[in-house]
Amino acid sequence: MSKQVWKIHKDDKVIILAGKDRGKIGRVVKVLRANNQVLVEQVNMVKKHTKPNPYANQPGGIIDKEMPIDVSNVQYVCNACSKPSRLGYRILEDNKKVRYCKKCNETIS
Repeated sequence: MSKQVWKIHKDDKVIILAGKDRGKIGRVVKVLRANNQVLVEQVNMVKKHTKPNPYANQPGGIIDKEMPIDVSNVQYVCNACSKPSRLGYRILEDNKKVRYCKKCNETIS
């Protein structure tokens, strides 16, 4: 099984392309590679009913929780041009592999 290269990383700014939160922009909190999903901050919120847990000092009730979104439903938003764009890879002179915005040709750290 070959290793898949992911262009969306943690702390990237992404826009949601499909679903109930289409058009929202958020930051990637976690990348779940095994399920091909990402967890985006304040997007795809659901209500979760929890029981109180006295050992963890956790009250019961209804909490809002972020749920993962499929990676195909998000697109990177470039910091330089502030537009959704595709990403590419290029090798620098010092043999370092970096991502770059295909719209404005700006390197992404």
